[in-house]
Amino acid sequence: MARAKGIGFHKVFKLGKARARKDPRTLQFSKLMKAPFDLVIPDAYDFDVKHSGIPTPMYANDKLGDCVIAGRAHHTLRFEVIEQNQIISISDQDVISEYFLETGGMDNGVVVLDSLNRWRNTGWLAADQQLTISAFAQINPANPDEVKNAIFMDVGVGIGLLLPKSAKGQIDGGQPWEVVDGSTGSPNSWGGHYVYVSGYTAQGPVCVTWGRKQQMTWNFLRTYCDEAYAVFDALNTKKLKEGLRVNLLTDFLRVNPPTSIAAPISY
Repeated sequence: MARAKGIGFHKVFKLGKARARKDPRTLQFSKLMKAPFDLVIPDAYDFDVKHSGIPTPMYANDKLGDCVIAGRAHHTLRFEVIEQNQIISISDQDVISEYFLETGGMDNGVVVLDSLNRWRNTGWLAADQQLTISAFAQINPANPDEVKNAIFMDVGVGIGLLLPKSAKGQIDGGQPWEVVDGSTGSPNSWGGHYVYVSGYTAQGPVCVTWGRKQQMTWNFLRTYCDEAYAVFDALNTKKLKEGLRVNLLTDFLRVNPPTSIAAPISY
């Protein structure tokens, strides 16, 4: 695989999301939501506010283009708060080892869909545990309600962004990511990046990236997000039972057990 754009562009903020790959077998989150959707969605929500003390490590994403696996680590921290009722100790080395396992030892970045399939099929070794997910489903990033519903249900939301160069200046200056005019606002002029989204405000989603929380606007998400996923760990939480057609998800899992999903493509 060719090196993902933007890995070495910035001295601290390394990118590493390779070109998005689509698969017609991917579940659609919209089809899993109950209709009408009965959960009352607040104007603002953040998992980390409801569950205090969760760290936001860099996970070596200042040295390597491992943003996809770093994002997975941030997902996993929060999944295990729900599952194990504790903050597990995921190390930089856990993330680096999985990253190079998936890239074949090269710092070239990762295809998000391939990495999600691997996470579901074989899991990954983190905090001395082999951890897997149950399933994942594609979210429509142009639909704020769908994004907010997924975040509020604590399923784990990861998004792939085709970052513009303007986003570099904004995060350097501690500003929200928002759309700007001109060549610096061109999608993918900086490169591809993957982040875990912990919450949202009226302004837009809040992601965890590069050791910090980063606010973005809803317009930024619509403009620059080329892939978004709800990632399911436990299927028995109160919010999921209230908001999702869990029977449809369990039926899918019965027909499509992890080993039946295609292995990541080799490039």
